[in-house]
Amino acid sequence: MTTTRAGGFSKAPYDSFNLGDHVGDDPEAVRRNRLRLAENLGLAPERLIWMEQIHGRTVTVVDGPRTDAVPATDALVTTQPELALVVLTADCVPVLLSDDEAGVIAAVHAGRIGARIGIVPRVLEAMYELGAKPERIGAFLGPAASGRRYEVPATMRADVEEHLPGSATTTAKGTPGLDLRAGIRRQLEAAGVGAVAVDPRCTIEDETLFSHRRGAPTGRIAGVIWMSSEGAAV
Repeated sequence: MTTTRAGGFSKAPYDSFNLGDHVGDDPEAVRRNRLRLAENLGLAPERLIWMEQIHGRTVTVVDGPRTDAVPATDALVTTQPELALVVLTADCVPVLLSDDEAGVIAAVHAGRIGARIGIVPRVLEAMYELGAKPERIGAFLGPAASGRRYEVPATMRADVEEHLPGSATTTAKGTPGLDLRAGIRRQLEAAGVGAVAVDPRCTIEDETLFSHRRGAPTGRIAGVIWMSSEGAAV
């Protein structure tokens, strides 16, 4: 699932359901927003696993509840039911992965840097080590900056395309751009991932979502995945 800006306690410019605790928002508002998310999911707050995201390619396997964020990581993997993995974004790509048969799920923060240096292949390897098979994995790429709006210098576009083929594009203005979701989708399909779904929403265009590029400072939306006690990913 993916959250939106609506339904929280934060004041502008974080209004209102900001879930990021590192963007300058009132900590008490963020705490109340995170409690509300846990309540909406029907889970205890400590069963929501948060990350200290750093735009790297570190993958962390988690096996139980936590009261603090997992430090310095950009992907979480678990085999434990009723443990919700949370990725925060405001233009980067949230990637949610599951192999229901193996009982393995993952949440990935894939920004330009992380996607370029291979965070997605790293998390697939971690899932395989826990019994997942690529052909059984389903992937969901959440709202992110779209290729029609994500402008970058031509040299940056060429560099990312070299490492993440399929991501180079031209924006609606005719300028060099990046479509990270297109590159990640191609990467997943090349790895043999069985099904890839893409949320078409652009965070820059859709004002119901947070976007760092549209206006900073701003909040963060959450992509969340967890397994029910029966082992099915939600």
